[in-house]
Amino acid sequence: MESSSPSVPFPLLQTPIESKYRACTIPYRFPEDNPRKATPIEIQWIDLFLNSVPSFRQRAETDSSVVDAPEKAEKFAQRYTAILEDMKKNPESHGGPPDCILLCRLREQILRELGFKDIFKKVKDEENAKAISLFESVVKLNDAIEDDSKRVENLVRGILAGNIFDLGSAQLAEVFARDGMSFLASCQNLVSRPWVIDDLDAFKVKWSKKSWKKAVIFVDNSGADIILGILPFARELLRRGTQVILAANDFPSINDVTYPELIEIIAKLKDENGQLVGVDVSGLLIANSGNDLPVIDLSSVSPELAYLASDADLVMLEGMGRAIETNLYAQLKCDSMKIGMVKHPEVAQFLGGRLYDCVFKYNEVLNY
Repeated sequence: MESSSPSVPFPLLQTPIESKYRACTIPYRFPEDNPRKATPIEIQWIDLFLNSVPSFRQRAETDSSVVDAPEKAEKFAQRYTAILEDMKKNPESHGGPPDCILLCRLREQILRELGFKDIFKKVKDEENAKAISLFESVVKLNDAIEDDSKRVENLVRGILAGNIFDLGSAQLAEVFARDGMSFLASCQNLVSRPWVIDDLDAFKVKWSKKSWKKAVIFVDNSGADIILGILPFARELLRRGTQVILAANDFPSINDVTYPELIEIIAKLKDENGQLVGVDVSGLLIANSGNDLPVIDLSSVSPELAYLASDADLVMLEGMGRAIETNLYAQLKCDSMKIGMVKHPEVAQFLGGRLYDCVFKYNEVLNY
């Protein structure tokens, strides 16, 4: 569904939204902090965004769709760096005080003003092609697990392993440039349980006793993340009779999958009978979330998504930006899952976990 209307709040957020919802998990400052002096947490996060500038500049300078890309990439690096340094001196500058939504938005704004619409396009296309070629074998590995509880755990591990393909993390962008990513190796190498937030056992019990009528999944990255992580899980929900809405970004941001890209991916994955490896997909809908960042503010989504999601009884947010950094504590009217991998040391420190630790937060709402 196309989005062209002003945004609306996500209908499954608990109300009143003004007092119950804030799209920011980690408080960068408290009311008693001096408004004109950056807090240690603000400085820590501004530095995190500063550290990502070189990898963004590198992607931008090789964007063949932009004339004079190297010069414009340098301008991006200078402008964004200057804004971040300004915010360290005066956190109220540039629309501050900063939070991760503002820091992401400023970065996207500068790129777009300079004509960069999708600097990760090439790597997304390459990773999508690789993951599409592996989709059937990953699905068959899952299908071969007869025990329901073990199969759903394997599917969850697949989501977490796929979530490693995140070029917004400076460390991972470096690893990816050097070695690429192997999905199956990532599945084997997840940190040991219990994870820093680990409701998987409770979820497995629910999975064995309960089925949901409609699930909304806010998706994250291209490549292995969407194709080998999320789609096998969505397929399993479809097989159990749940209708599934995949909510993807309206515009490109980092290597996140967009709504048009996801439609194309699904079309490529369907077999000659229009199925996903033998599973009927008439209950699958792709929706435009109305979002254009690698994080999400659920008080502002597309009216189309709001309409489709209004009677859902399961909401899943996936990825560090959407599930952990902005919506870990979001209270929803129905059952919810927040799932992702911790890829920033600052997030690991806040949660009291390890770098590359996993978050699987499941909240059940009774009588919804």
